[in-house]
Amino acid sequence: MTLQLKNVSLRHGTETHIYPVDLTLQQEQFNVLLGTTLSGKTSLMRLMAGLEQPASGSVWFDGKNITGLSVQDRDVAMVYQQFINYPNFTVYENIASPLKLKGVSKKNIRRTIENVAALLKLTPMLDRNPSELSGGQQQRTALARALVKSARLVLLDEPLANLDYKLREELREELPRLFRNTESTVVYATTEPSEALLLGGYTAALSEGRVVQFGPTSEVYRTPVNQESARVFSDPPINTTTVNKADSALRCGQIFSLPVPEDAGQLADGKYTLGIRPHHLTLAPLSEQCVAIDAEVVLTEISGSESTVHALVEGEPWISLSQGVHSLTKGQQVTLYFDTRYCLLFDQSDRLVWS
Repeated sequence: MTLQLKNVSLRHGTETHIYPVDLTLQQEQFNVLLGTTLSGKTSLMRLMAGLEQPASGSVWFDGKNITGLSVQDRDVAMVYQQFINYPNFTVYENIASPLKLKGVSKKNIRRTIENVAALLKLTPMLDRNPSELSGGQQQRTALARALVKSARLVLLDEPLANLDYKLREELREELPRLFRNTESTVVYATTEPSEALLLGGYTAALSEGRVVQFGPTSEVYRTPVNQESARVFSDPPINTTTVNKADSALRCGQIFSLPVPEDAGQLADGKYTLGIRPHHLTLAPLSEQCVAIDAEVVLTEISGSESTVHALVEGEPWISLSQGVHSLTKGQQVTLYFDTRYCLLFDQSDRLVWS
């Protein structure tokens, strides 16, 4: 079952929330909408669900034009970051509600709920009301109700954001498997590039209401079509700098020089933009292909087992993300290293010419 958006746009008054987009989402694949807050992820989902009507274009599902259908007439399950549960129902009754509407037998309802409750760590809470649960437990209840509904279209809008780290990691691995053998088309919105990579499938990179790229997740990550797509798929923000290509070398002023890669084709001499993701810019060389850069530390942020170093390179801000805890002080001189195999090179028309 394929979900298609054909030249779909969304406007409210004079404001454009979604610019015209053509998008085909596949069944039995995780379809990820990746972008920052206000990039248009929720607006796209509301168009898919029928909660919004497009200003232009049409929405098709399984070969049928469903643009005019209300949300009640579409077989949709939705889970938002802001959980929604029936306050007067127990957890069990909340999860069972879509199954009862479908006329599933009590025996099958119980078996289904027992399975999904075990997965989402809800078994001890089945007899409780939502008001007796934590925010994370209420979110898991809403997620369980969507899982058992077996809808043809499942829309998950940052559904794991309110869960604790361990459960979030478990579900990131489990969710694609849960939907793999169903007939559902699953759309998952996230602000986190790492989450998109873990979920796999296909990813649409969104920026300011535009879908800048769509394709297999690993492909969008490794070969962004332009700098905007690369920025969407980088957290912390990608480092970019101007380099000049002359003869067989790329030079960034007096900061560094590197040979033009053999697989870069016949690049004309001139200016290019080099992109380096922060986790490819490290405090220690990770391979023999690394280039060294002298930098001055501005700020160090330590999170778990990673250190984010904000530094100045010839007065320009750069960000490095390294494994391990590194206690660096403001003004300290350090050497940063990047692996030339993972650089992105864009020409003056913002077209990716090498990755």
